[in-house]
Amino acid sequence: MKLPVLAAACTGLFGLATALAFFYAPTDADQGLSQRIFYFHVPLALTSYVCFGWGAWKALRYLRTRDARADLESYVAIHQGVIFAALTLLTGSIWARISWGVWWSWSEDQLVLFLVLFLFYCAYFMLRFSVEPGPARANMCAVYALFGVVLIPVSFLAIRLSKRFIHPVVFNSHGPQMTGSQFLTFCVCLAAMLALFATLYSIELAGKRLDGALRELKELLA
Repeated sequence: MKLPVLAAACTGLFGLATALAFFYAPTDADQGLSQRIFYFHVPLALTSYVCFGWGAWKALRYLRTRDARADLESYVAIHQGVIFAALTLLTGSIWARISWGVWWSWSEDQLVLFLVLFLFYCAYFMLRFSVEPGPARANMCAVYALFGVVLIPVSFLAIRLSKRFIHPVVFNSHGPQMTGSQFLTFCVCLAAMLALFATLYSIELAGKRLDGALRELKELLA
């Protein structure tokens, strides 16, 4: 019953998050309606960090235990992280184009570093599918995933340290720079994104395990 419960919770949270983002949170005085994409863009970015971090944790577990299940869990988490990161780049570009008149700025360190993080994990799949399945592939992928996790705090801190206009900082040492209704909306949207990750992760993992079991069964019957 785990998956149906996750799916139901995800659906409910997304419905609530959408309602709060468009009908409850106040409209920003400077950016207007376009600011509402913030409630999806930032949770997408944070969720991608969670995905990559979870993938690194599972990679570490594989290196410690040599359990093939941990290798598969690491792969699925990284796969989901790449999807969330791609959506982060997409929503960020839309927001920047509407609010600041540019789709992308190569001079902005925080944008380029997040792109580097995204491309680094895209290359993970090139490594994984260029090697035959087995312990050697699992070892290389696990080490690669652990190296990649170093880029997460670098990408996160780049946004905090940047003084440029294109990426405003909403959270600082004084707390969230938003009203109570905005912060509540943000928290619900973040919970919805994390629930979406948990649901998609469980679905993909179940599918991969079923595919592996069927493949083993075919080999036994052959």
